[in-house]
Amino acid sequence: MDDHQQPPSTMTSDNTLPIAIIHRLPRFKLPSPWAKDIFNPIEPSDPLYPIHRPSARIIIIIGPSPLKSEHLDHYPSVECVFGTSAGVDHIDLAECRRRNIRVTSAGSAFSEDGADYAIGLLMDVLRRVSAADRFVRAGLWPVKGDYPLGNKFGGKRVGIVGLGNIGTLVAKRLEAFGCTIAYTSRTKKSQVPYAFYPSVIDLATTSDSLIVCCALSDRTHHIINRDVMTALGKKGVIVNIGRGALVDEKELVKFLVGGELGGAGLDVFENEPEVPKELFVLDNVVLSPHKAILTPESFDNVRDVVMANVMAFFSNKPLVSEIDLSDLS
Repeated sequence: MDDHQQPPSTMTSDNTLPIAIIHRLPRFKLPSPWAKDIFNPIEPSDPLYPIHRPSARIIIIIGPSPLKSEHLDHYPSVECVFGTSAGVDHIDLAECRRRNIRVTSAGSAFSEDGADYAIGLLMDVLRRVSAADRFVRAGLWPVKGDYPLGNKFGGKRVGIVGLGNIGTLVAKRLEAFGCTIAYTSRTKKSQVPYAFYPSVIDLATTSDSLIVCCALSDRTHHIINRDVMTALGKKGVIVNIGRGALVDEKELVKFLVGGELGGAGLDVFENEPEVPKELFVLDNVVLSPHKAILTPESFDNVRDVVMANVMAFFSNKPLVSEIDLSDLS
């Protein structure tokens, strides 16, 4: 039996179903309905939890709820952790690898909605849609006259930081606007026609805007730093729909307040839900409460991915969206 081969399935035709430990922070709600004909969800508040905890083979994480070594200590029999987020930086992947626990993500379940939102944020910043809306609602149009012009979206040079599931769909959407697309990623993608830059600074130097949608890791923490912002220039725009810590937030605030950047569209922040108050008064900054990927349709997609992964696990088949834990650099 190899490392990934499972014991015989515990799924039967009667009511004896495998137990799935539900791991979540209180603010993350358990989606409903789950497929209770596939597994029995058990939470720590459940009276049956103490009975099933030692023998449970799978954990389902709701949202980006942290799963650390101390949590895994409670589940000596767990073999697989199923994520429901686009990213997995909230999971101690190194510890899972050490314990020979497999890990999955939400795969591409959120990709289309995330890509749409990234385009929306960039459009909003360049054309000043939200700022113009506030201008009208405040009754300033008849008082101050015409609102200042925004900037053209079509034809811009856009650099994508992370050409994964979301980044690839962002690029396809940008093509429709006649944008010149370039990217940086861990490796060059031979199947895409876009220019590749191994350095984020080089990408920024040749871009009007950067859209950040890569995964957060030790390697990508503050990948958008002071040097990148300087390279992007005073008219440059940064859109971040990945994770807040991908961008050095303190430096970003300094650049925006000091007029050293053209604007920013931010769905994520370093210390959520706290957002730097200096950004609240800037009309060239669009703020969003970490909702870029969330729609009713994307939640349906996530449920389908989780169910497919769980069924594959208990049927000894390849997982749908397994994370490669062999290289965590």
